[in-house]
Amino acid sequence: MEQKKFYITTAIAYTSRKPHIGNTYEIVLTDAIARLKRMQGYDVFFCTGTDEHGQKIEEIASAAGVTPKAYVDQISGQIRTIWDTMNTSYDYFIRTTDDYHEKVVQKIFKRLYDQGDIYKGEYSGMYCTPCESFWTESQLKDGCCPDCGRPVKPAKEEAYFFRMSKYQDRLMKHIEENPDFIVPESRKKEMINNFLKPGLQDLCVSRTSFKWGIPVSFDDRHVVYVWLDALTNYITALGYDPDGSGENFAKYWPADVHVIGKDILRFHTLYWPIFLMALDLPLPKQIFGHPWMLFAAEKMSKSRGNVIYADDMVRLFGVDAVRYYMLSAMPYAQDGTITYEAFIAKYNTDLANTLGNLVNRTVAMANKYFGGAILAAGGEDPLDVDLRETALSTVSGVLSSMEQYRTADALQKIIALAQRANKYIDETTPWILAKDEASLPRLQLVLSNLVEAIRYLGVLLTPFLPDTAAAILSQIGNPAGDLDSLSQFGSAPARQVGAATPLFARLDEQKTMERIEKEIVEPQKAAAAAEAAGNAPAEEKAEEPAGIVHLPQITIDDFGKVELRVGRIAQCEKLKKSKKLLKIQLEDGEGTRQILSGIAAWYTPEDLIGKKVLFVANLKPAKLAGELSEGMILAADCSETEVKVVFVDDSIPAGATVC
Repeated sequence: MEQKKFYITTAIAYTSRKPHIGNTYEIVLTDAIARLKRMQGYDVFFCTGTDEHGQKIEEIASAAGVTPKAYVDQISGQIRTIWDTMNTSYDYFIRTTDDYHEKVVQKIFKRLYDQGDIYKGEYSGMYCTPCESFWTESQLKDGCCPDCGRPVKPAKEEAYFFRMSKYQDRLMKHIEENPDFIVPESRKKEMINNFLKPGLQDLCVSRTSFKWGIPVSFDDRHVVYVWLDALTNYITALGYDPDGSGENFAKYWPADVHVIGKDILRFHTLYWPIFLMALDLPLPKQIFGHPWMLFAAEKMSKSRGNVIYADDMVRLFGVDAVRYYMLSAMPYAQDGTITYEAFIAKYNTDLANTLGNLVNRTVAMANKYFGGAILAAGGEDPLDVDLRETALSTVSGVLSSMEQYRTADALQKIIALAQRANKYIDETTPWILAKDEASLPRLQLVLSNLVEAIRYLGVLLTPFLPDTAAAILSQIGNPAGDLDSLSQFGSAPARQVGAATPLFARLDEQKTMERIEKEIVEPQKAAAAAEAAGNAPAEEKAEEPAGIVHLPQITIDDFGKVELRVGRIAQCEKLKKSKKLLKIQLEDGEGTRQILSGIAAWYTPEDLIGKKVLFVANLKPAKLAGELSEGMILAADCSETEVKVVFVDDSIPAGATVC
């Protein structure tokens, strides 16, 4: 039987600035959906990327004294690094400055012009540069942009327009006949009542007042306006071409779901479907407009000084703790909030006290009482039955919640299972059973049931907290970790558990808040104050040639903390749990260490075995895709699509220090 296909996308991130945690929520949400679909047997294609053209980029780059391309190269790289830091399993990262994308956008524009959907005219109205949107006077809110609330300015220029009204009735009919096309329901009503019923105006699809965009092939005074450029990434990423598309487009289009923020819903539910209708292409099956993550009760904004960045949080709390908060604290349809205090409280309550404590004490008891030997679970005591039924119902509950992308509901059900298992410990009192030799068979059964419940937790947590899930399954002896194995409680065979290793250490709120203040809040305040005063740090004031992107300055002492060595790659293999990672056994002059490197897209194991490379020898070990990585191989980001490892002359011995 042919494998079911599932194509899922995020909105491509705009390269105006480093994304904050609210922006990062979308990629983590989409990753959880994609991972679960893979577990359910789907052939998943998960696409993300960056939106890199427009007047705003041109202005920011000019103010920074760099070219627009140099600027977006830096920010796109920064975004991709954060996406990787969050352990997201995307299959393709598209940039709208990619040559293929630009050429196809030009073809699409020309085709729409040739068939009469695009015509030349003149635009006169109010323009919001941050949103890259034109508005009429009547659409303004208190004289400002109705989307972002920022000031607008009059704009008048020659432009090409798309005939939106031509397809309006057809789009309305599609929405009515496909009730799940736009979700949640409140978002659909907003689009119908605020835009479709009043009538769609023809859309400006080119600009002449700036140059940082894709030139219109037959009129190079114009560049393609941002939304016709950006939205088409969902099909160019699959190899779409009006003159003949690639295999991936035929295989995966139409998209099963576009995951986007509610602030860009209009562009995805009105403009994008109409563009597709004009190209005679199927529409995406669903568009999910998720809410915002707010700081306390405000939208996160650098100008407000309330920005939280995901990589800062990861540095303090670890990847899975940050993923957990994002996915468990965000409601389905209403905005969610984040504060440092709320994060610490949720971390301690759910991860340290409930989940971590359950796994730690169960594995510790199994080792203490039975040398780690665990039998198959079972039992007909009412307590055993209740735990079993809770585990089985949790599976169906999680899958049902995720059909609607309700990650908070899904995780609440998983934590509820962990709470039930903790209660089972209190009810069965293993420490008392252990005192009576006649009760040892019952104790063995109790621990087997607990380990089985933990197996359910490990499997169900895999899409949400992949590294934690792998650690849980490893501690209980690496039993079957697929969804099918959860159809019967007690299906895992007898096995040996590993050592009890804490998953999440409880946080001291006062000490943690002091650390946050010192390491995150104070540096942000200082940077914001310097920016507001128009003062760059002294190191950045010197004049530099155009095209140079400013990087953070370090001292010789900072550099001295990094130990670079030469290593020889003795063994290398692809990591089964990741499409991006290679598992490398590296001879470092003192022994062999394991390093995971995200270069699988550019190198095969055969390319690397026997080669000598540079690596960071004193990088703190970290778990990636459930495997330990004890260093980092140096590689150069040569272009948008090429990465090259820094190889070393074979005459230099392994273990040599680079100074």
